[in-house]
Amino acid sequence: MQVFPSVFVSHGAPTFAIEPGIAGPKLAALGRALGKPRAVVVVSPHWMTAGVSVTSVQQPQTVHDFGGFPAALYDIEYPAKGAPELASLIVDKLRSAGWNASLDGTRGLDHGAWVPLLHMFPHADVPVLQVSMPRSLDSQSALRLGQALAWLGEEGVLVIGSGSLTHNLYEFRQGTTREEPYAREFAQWIRTAVQGGDAARLVAALRDAPHAARAHPTAEHFLPLLVAAGAAPQALPVTVLDGGIEHGVLSMDSFVFGRAVILEAERQPA
Repeated sequence: MQVFPSVFVSHGAPTFAIEPGIAGPKLAALGRALGKPRAVVVVSPHWMTAGVSVTSVQQPQTVHDFGGFPAALYDIEYPAKGAPELASLIVDKLRSAGWNASLDGTRGLDHGAWVPLLHMFPHADVPVLQVSMPRSLDSQSALRLGQALAWLGEEGVLVIGSGSLTHNLYEFRQGTTREEPYAREFAQWIRTAVQGGDAARLVAALRDAPHAARAHPTAEHFLPLLVAAGAAPQALPVTVLDGGIEHGVLSMDSFVFGRAVILEAERQPA
């Protein structure tokens, strides 16, 4: 069975579903390069619970958990199947690792899951489930949550931490179009830590990285990066998908932890 790496994706604004920019084609190429996993497990900041919940719905609904965006977004459906048996196994493993974990039999897929998956697996032909983020999660425990999910890669399951490498909603809502230098400086600092396999630096990023408080006034969109890092089969190699800066302040970089991936556009002609 193929061992899958873990992935952090920046899902940006919900409009990423219909405005792929430069990040969307790279995620599409990544999906083709990785091949089809047995299932996808997504940790998204748009589902936070008291403990850890795992979706066990056989046919999860597409949740349009946002407002004020173009009407076309609300017509999008991502009809992937769920994976109830895998969900039960994940809950058992999480409990064994000391987490307060339970199944959720009603929750659908929020946009932190289906928006990037539209690019990676556009045919919705891979089962998808979500693992919630505990409200008490911090950087260290996010890494530990990822480590409790690391066995999934060896089972042919792709773990995705879906967040945003920078996420200042106030500035996003101002309609900024000019790229703010702080977003790139923060993103470059994180990229250096990721490429060095430096988990300790990532755990300290919201304290030590330049402009961290501005890049992430709240932590929930950064923590999936640490979940993905913890879930990796190995710290290195890392593949960087440079997604650029959208809306002036949203870094769209994504990372593949544990595998060097050459995307189609990067292959040299024979």
